[in-house]
Amino acid sequence: MYIRTIIAACALIVLPNIALADPTGTFKVVGTNADDGSTYTGTVKVTRNGETYKVVWNIGGSQSVGTGLGSRFDNGSILTGPATDDDEGLSVGYVNKDSFGIASYYRQPDGSWAGVWTYGGSKNVVKETWTRQ
Repeated sequence: MYIRTIIAACALIVLPNIALADPTGTFKVVGTNADDGSTYTGTVKVTRNGETYKVVWNIGGSQSVGTGLGSRFDNGSILTGPATDDDEGLSVGYVNKDSFGIASYYRQPDGSWAGVWTYGGSKNVVKETWTRQ
């Protein structure tokens, strides 16, 4: 009986952390503009699309749509490829009406996702954070 209680308690601790690894969901976005360093806010929705992720940002009335690959840590290496429930990283190429760009995010200990992005022709790399809604 005592061992079952310990196992159940461990599952309650571990399982929520596993669920947070998957980058799918809707998030509040806070980021920095690459052109002028100002702050922006909006939302991003990440869904699984076969072996890839579909990423849709809505920021300031504009929409950007991206396709992403998943990443996870395995024995000291980073494995990037088809989307899995264990992904702790996400690399995205995106387009909007004016431009294209790339972005890379990693799950943080608090469950948020933080990363960097840039757009075609920019000389700057800036930060963006996603907080699950």
